[in-house]
Amino acid sequence: MTLITRIEKTLPAEARLAEDNAALLQVMGIVAVHLLASPGAGKTHLILRTAESLGRRLRLGIVQASLSMSPSPLDKLDLPCVQIHTGGRPNLDASMLREALEQLPLADLDLLLIEDIGTLTSPPEHPLGVTLRVVVTSLPEGEDCASRYPEPFVHADAIVLNKLDLLSVLEFDRARFQQAVHHLNPKAPLFEVSCRTGEGLERWETWLQEEVQKRRR
Repeated sequence: MTLITRIEKTLPAEARLAEDNAALLQVMGIVAVHLLASPGAGKTHLILRTAESLGRRLRLGIVQASLSMSPSPLDKLDLPCVQIHTGGRPNLDASMLREALEQLPLADLDLLLIEDIGTLTSPPEHPLGVTLRVVVTSLPEGEDCASRYPEPFVHADAIVLNKLDLLSVLEFDRARFQQAVHHLNPKAPLFEVSCRTGEGLERWETWLQEEVQKRRR
């Protein structure tokens, strides 16, 4: 069996499993947010700050993909958290997410934050079955990040620009970044935040709460 044949046989099974994941999350009333970012963009810090605030208002759970089973800053949170070792694979897949879902108290969750491996190359044709896809980028990656990696931005339900506190020390054309993002995805909200100072996080958290309430209705 050739590699192409194996991929063709695998993808339909993964797609069906993604549909099963989506159906399970919908039945349980859980909003699952897939966070995709380059290494160092700050998605772990974003989850920490989000959990510290929204954990008092929503029932949160966390899934963190990892290339190794090393300790994580998320371990200190008093929340249901599952770390999934991808076995060297660069992205989560539907079967890995299902493994995580089976370890979580789904009946006790409103919002599930899913941190993928640090990369902006997660192909949209390999769905997980999540509710929302969020791309996290940061000022050090440059204002042309969206132009260099357009695919995840095009398919994102929301975009987070992190490390806004570095704006005064970096040559970052904020208007150019906003224009590029809007051109690629005019419907996705853009949240400009600093996980270090807390700037802009309230608007991001309000959006998450609204998404949870929307699906409850």
